[in-house]
Amino acid sequence: MMIGETIRVAFQSIRANKLRAMLTMLGVIIGVAAVITVVAMGTGAQRSVEARINSLGANLIQIQAGQDRFAGVAREGGAPLTTDDADALLREVSSITAVVPEMSRNQQVVSGNQNINVSVVGTTANYPDARNYTITHGAMFTDGDNGSRQRYAVVGSEVPKMLDVPPAAIIGRTITIRAIPFEVIGVLSEKGSQGWQNPDEQILIPLNTARYRVMGTDRLRSIAVTVAEDVPQEQAMVDLERIMRREHKIRPGGVNDFQIRSPREFLATAEETTKTFSALLLSIAGVSLLVGGIGIMNIMLVSVTERTKEIGIRKALGATKIVIMGQFLIEALVLCLTGGALGIVLGWVMSQVVSDKLGWTTEISPTAVMVAFGFSAFVGLFFGLWPARRAAGLDPIQALRYE
Repeated sequence: MMIGETIRVAFQSIRANKLRAMLTMLGVIIGVAAVITVVAMGTGAQRSVEARINSLGANLIQIQAGQDRFAGVAREGGAPLTTDDADALLREVSSITAVVPEMSRNQQVVSGNQNINVSVVGTTANYPDARNYTITHGAMFTDGDNGSRQRYAVVGSEVPKMLDVPPAAIIGRTITIRAIPFEVIGVLSEKGSQGWQNPDEQILIPLNTARYRVMGTDRLRSIAVTVAEDVPQEQAMVDLERIMRREHKIRPGGVNDFQIRSPREFLATAEETTKTFSALLLSIAGVSLLVGGIGIMNIMLVSVTERTKEIGIRKALGATKIVIMGQFLIEALVLCLTGGALGIVLGWVMSQVVSDKLGWTTEISPTAVMVAFGFSAFVGLFFGLWPARRAAGLDPIQALRYE
């Protein structure tokens, strides 16, 4: 009964000063809302990066020509990648299931009265499987088409829009690449923009067609390799490096003239960047909570001064120090917990606004909600302790005489 009475008196005091209580809670509300929003943005960004990496192919490893630097400027160095490299990898590395050589160049593409400049990629029939594409309309060219150098084209999902043709209607249409007619036989699924590149704005043609009819070279932009599911990527990368060094005749101790990259490396880098950014913003949100706690302590000290006579009367009627201290601690705790609850709601609203208006991926973390709410309770207890002890330590006779 005594605890219930203490809680009731604490709530009465807060209701008697609603505006002051709301202004006091403002720092906690903003701090908790900032924590919820920042963590939602960080979690959403991480999920977005993971989804993008998985869309590229979680078991994919990419080999590119190496680079050296001259006068601080990056340039291509060493021997270029060739179709012979791709053949050697497919023939001798047992830890991989597919090799996808790619050569590309921006070309003018003409269809009717439309003229666009997009990346034309010469590759093999297993490109969609390795890159996690599906064919939404039509079909992919085959290994036989590649061997016979057929003039077939499979276009990215944005190309029909650029040519002002519905995706389904572009199947069977003839487009011209470097004055060479190609028949469109398929449309790739949408992948989405990836930094400065948009894989949806590309046209795939058979590798041998690109090599002998369009680009006139055997130099590759990259070689994509799919690793077997039961093989660690690190082991596969070691095998790939060994074969590539042998093909490029690199002596022991020599520097590689190629680069072997895994999407997981990009994922790790993105995660570190996200964590650093989130830690910075969380520290700012923590300062806001600290300022809110100081505001609560300040208001509680003012409240103790204002209610000195009330404290004296309660002590004269038999209220103990524990009761008085509990009353003021409960008031501070209620202020912080209410502010924390309102902050959670505001943080959720802000996360939705960021997602809807700015197009950023956000994801509310239940852990962040619990931590923010628990920290707001800690702030109430920590910063309410000094005012509560001061109220409990007042001399009842002096308190009754206070005007």
